[in-house]
Amino acid sequence: MENKIIKNHNLFVSEEEKTLNWLEVQNSFKQNFGSEVYNSWLEKIALVKEYNDYLILSVPTRFFRDWIVSRYLDKILAIVKEFKLSLNRIEFKIVEENKQSQELIKIDELNKVTEIKDSILNYNRLNPNLNFNNFIQGKSNEIALSYSKKVCEQVSRYNPLYVCGGVGLGKTHLLNAIGIELQPQNNVMFISAERFMYHFIKSIKKNDMVNFKDFFRKSSVFIIDDIQFISGKDSLQEEFFHTFNSLIDKGSQIIISSDRNPMKLDRVQERIKSRLAGGLVVDIDVPDIELKIKILKKKIEDIQSQFKENINLDDDVIQFIASESKTNVRELIGILNRIVAFSRVHNKNLSINECKNILKDIFNQTKVITVDKIQNIVSNYFNIPLSDMLSQRRSRPLARPRQIAMYLAKKMTTRSLPEIGRRFANRDHTTVIHAVKTIKRLSEQDDEMKKNITQIKSLLLEQ
Repeated sequence: MENKIIKNHNLFVSEEEKTLNWLEVQNSFKQNFGSEVYNSWLEKIALVKEYNDYLILSVPTRFFRDWIVSRYLDKILAIVKEFKLSLNRIEFKIVEENKQSQELIKIDELNKVTEIKDSILNYNRLNPNLNFNNFIQGKSNEIALSYSKKVCEQVSRYNPLYVCGGVGLGKTHLLNAIGIELQPQNNVMFISAERFMYHFIKSIKKNDMVNFKDFFRKSSVFIIDDIQFISGKDSLQEEFFHTFNSLIDKGSQIIISSDRNPMKLDRVQERIKSRLAGGLVVDIDVPDIELKIKILKKKIEDIQSQFKENINLDDDVIQFIASESKTNVRELIGILNRIVAFSRVHNKNLSINECKNILKDIFNQTKVITVDKIQNIVSNYFNIPLSDMLSQRRSRPLARPRQIAMYLAKKMTTRSLPEIGRRFANRDHTTVIHAVKTIKRLSEQDDEMKKNITQIKSLLLEQ
């Protein structure tokens, strides 16, 4: 006997089989998942076709499908089986919302989009001072600079463009310069990974993920700084992965920066690392002495132009600063500012010996202090094995030295909080923040703690 197919509320079902009441199923979703998850993700699911052993459900975008499948599919199937035991499979079909219905978005939803947009723009404006014209080129960054300019000439040729290098070497400058160059003809989104996470969490709390997704995926040029910040944050990585795919599919240009090669990103999904490495990866190295001299001279010109005053530093002093600074451009500029400040106060040109005296603490610190050295000095100072100090044990004899080591790592190295956390047996950056605050407070209140910190610092600077 042939099955007779009838149409009932846009559902095609067999007359011989029990049909689902989709409103009842949706009510069950709301009860089981809670209002927040239901309103954000499950409310837009519609029943397209019902068969004896499986369902075809519709969702508005691929992002919805991937998110639901990765997080909620098993529970959804368990719930629908309560209504129809024979069901053992669910398939999703992407059905875009009717354009007419999109035009009738409620006023409050429009306000949500505006709120997201305004909030992002307030924190992520392109800096007009960080452009290609004032980016100083040298051997350490010429490849990264060259391909950054080529991206501006031919969008999507190198996609994604991934710029990696240590702290303070000019990655953000290059990303900002690309944004400035492309902004007149493109919808440019420039944001740090940290701010991206902030808006992601905020949108989840406000049940506003749809507008969040739509806003970020409208960009024709998507620039995200310090992607290493997504390390260990699974839900953020999931959102970034789907945003990345959506932008690539529509032909948008993606530019990313990080402090390391994509395949060396810790606690980041392999599929994300693979996609990041699938574009063009360019490095920025530590500047050589010639580039540092060029940077110092350009900075002096900028200071003179901005403050309308003469800064007279002898070439041998500039050479000394460039040769003694061993880390990054940001620290190099900080050293120059210190020299200029002393020169202003004393109204004189400083000699190399005077500069050595002024910068002794900085250069000593730069040459010798690393996170590894801090860990070894602290463990030896408190006479505990390094392996115990880095372990997960929380007893006071181990926890306090561990916190001191984290505090000193933050104060005496250029490592970021997440990076310091990773060096302490993959602890979260919030643990480092807590340690820094705790030791700072104790060193101000407890003379013994203050003495310990002072002595450990001396040991670090002596060796």
